[in-house]
Amino acid sequence: MVNKADTNKARLKRHKRVRGKISGTASRPRLCVYRSLDNIYAQVIDDAAGKTLVSASTVEKKIASELEKTNNVAAAEYLGKVIAERAKAAGID
Repeated sequence: MVNKADTNKARLKRHKRVRGKISGTASRPRLCVYRSLDNIYAQVIDDAAGKTLVSASTVEKKIASELEKTNNVAAAEYLGKVIAERAKAAGID
């Protein structure tokens, strides 16, 4: 019998490995991107303070209205531009 891999368990294992090596600071926050089957989520995080500085996702009505689909390459590209604009507005270079 073929055992199906638990994709969420694998994702959490990758996340734990990366988070052990990468940490966001006030001068250089980390960008966290999560892609579900239906949507894409992005956050800019300062781990030293434990705060999310900027976030955007394709769930937001304003962003979703601009897109045909919320889970493809075009959506990811648009979301990248949105989070970059929001980061600039928040004073993050």
